[in-house]
Amino acid sequence: MASSLIALFLNAFVAATILPAASEVMLWAMVANNPAMLWPAIAVAAAGNTAGAVVNWLLGRFLSEFSGRKWYPLTPQRQQRASAWFQRFGLWSLLFAWLPVVGDPLTVVAGVLRVRFPVFLALVAAGKTGRYVIVAMAASAI
Repeated sequence: MASSLIALFLNAFVAATILPAASEVMLWAMVANNPAMLWPAIAVAAAGNTAGAVVNWLLGRFLSEFSGRKWYPLTPQRQQRASAWFQRFGLWSLLFAWLPVVGDPLTVVAGVLRVRFPVFLALVAAGKTGRYVIVAMAASAI
């Protein structure tokens, strides 16, 4: 069981970056096959996904002068779209860091804009945990 949780953590971590991963599918399968894993799986997925978002924040905070380079996680277009979203909705937009397409860039932009880390962490963790709770509860209901 520990190896499954480690795999879930890593999958959720990668899913928070620009790399493709389907952490919700893995969480769903884990909970559907073993309902006793509901809360441990939610906790591990949320921790992994939030940790990945922290890496994005750090990239934005400390490496934003390298935007435009091939290895930088955001294209200028994605960064501009996320910046516009952030400017429109403010800090509360970080509750939606779990959304596809705009979520990961939001976390980088939060670093670029120097959002205070405790605020960033609380909002991102709340949003990501909420999403995993919904997915896992739906899986356990089947």
